[in-house]
Amino acid sequence: MMLQQHLLFVLYSFCGIAIKEAATKNKVKGSQAQFPITQNVTVVEGSTANMTCRVDYNDNTSLQWSNPAQQTLFFGDKKALRDNRIELVRASWKELTISISEVALSDEGQYTCSLFTMPVKTSKAFLTVLGVPAKPEITGLSRPAQEGEDVTLTCTTSGSKPAADIRWFRNDKEVQGQKEVNATGRSFMVRSTIHLKVDRTDDGAAYTCVVEHIALGSLPHQVTEVLEVHYPPQVQIVRSVIVPQEGQYFKLECVSKGNPLPEPVFWTKDGGELPDVERMIVEGRDLIITTLNKTDNGTYRCEASNQLGTNRDEFTLYVYDPNALTQPGPDHALIGGVVAVVVFITLCFIIVLGRYLARHKDITRERQEMWFISSRKTLALPIITL
Repeated sequence: MMLQQHLLFVLYSFCGIAIKEAATKNKVKGSQAQFPITQNVTVVEGSTANMTCRVDYNDNTSLQWSNPAQQTLFFGDKKALRDNRIELVRASWKELTISISEVALSDEGQYTCSLFTMPVKTSKAFLTVLGVPAKPEITGLSRPAQEGEDVTLTCTTSGSKPAADIRWFRNDKEVQGQKEVNATGRSFMVRSTIHLKVDRTDDGAAYTCVVEHIALGSLPHQVTEVLEVHYPPQVQIVRSVIVPQEGQYFKLECVSKGNPLPEPVFWTKDGGELPDVERMIVEGRDLIITTLNKTDNGTYRCEASNQLGTNRDEFTLYVYDPNALTQPGPDHALIGGVVAVVVFITLCFIIVLGRYLARHKDITRERQEMWFISSRKTLALPIITL
């Protein structure tokens, strides 16, 4: 009997220990899973931010969201801060999600989710707000520039966070600018400047400022200004016929470029007025001679002016007799024959001269050898002593 009681005691003790260990393990497991989980959030200024706090295991313990100033926003499903922008999205024992609409740069900071266990457990989530850059403006083009003038163009954008990037393009080619960044509160003002010494090739050139920023994605802001450059006229006369002949229609075009556009142009002949206004007609920039004759020979001048200067070009006209142009030319066969005979005689002369020089060279060499032998014989004679 005593043995049975002892066995029962041992059995009960063993069961108690097993039950206690199992309870301890479950308590530790629940304590480890009972921890809030959050994630950092990045949004664009003016949009909506959703802040979510989750718990894998919760024994009916409340969740709470607090802002960077440690003000309670929501305690469970109860709203604590009077801000119409903050709304409850979902509230349960395992999740508390709130939304902040029309997010401002001042909303940026570290938000805290608290789980009211003993002790209280917390998780941090950082809300990053991207400041959208304002549409850029280009300054420095208040009036048309003159050729040779120094021009400074400045592109400015404000409100970006982080600071925006600015790129310059002249037509389709990128040009480098000087960037300047200034902090204005929580955002930045960015400027980029380019310096130009303009000439007539810059007239009508499009300068584009492009603002790139993470908040804009693949749709950057941009603005374009077309540069206007004033320069003096450039004049060139273009004729309609290469070889003008009597009786032909003939036109001289005065191609003049300048800004402001030089209008009208003035035509003169040999330093004076056009002599025959019935046949010599000025239409815009063109001088038309309806029927050419020999009296039209001379120097024609086109002159163009604008506020920056005057320029001119001249053309000397010579009217050909069509009958003289159609006369038969020289007998090319005869000329060719004469040239062939001259070439043949020249070659024969060269050959004869070459042979003569070669023969003369051989005779000279023989004479030199004979003189050399004679000289040696003379030196070889015995010396007679008197």
